[in-house]
Amino acid sequence: MRLMAQKFLYILDYFVPQFQSEYGGLLNVIAENDEECFDIVVEWDNETWTEHYGKLRENVIKAQRFALANDQTSRVVESFTT
Repeated sequence: MRLMAQKFLYILDYFVPQFQSEYGGLLNVIAENDEECFDIVVEWDNETWTEHYGKLRENVIKAQRFALANDQTSRVVESFTT
């Protein structure tokens, strides 16, 4: 029997540079850990804002996270960006 890794729901600030967005946004991401969360957001972002990934990594580390009760697929669940 294979044990599933604990996954978390991350709620993190998504940085969008000035003049591209007025405010930025929030992302809800399911991931096992900070590194997977970062990788999922980079893939979701299509590597568009690579120069701001230092800030993204900080935001992942500071994000609220909640343990999930059952196994879920790692992914961006919801995004709200302006």
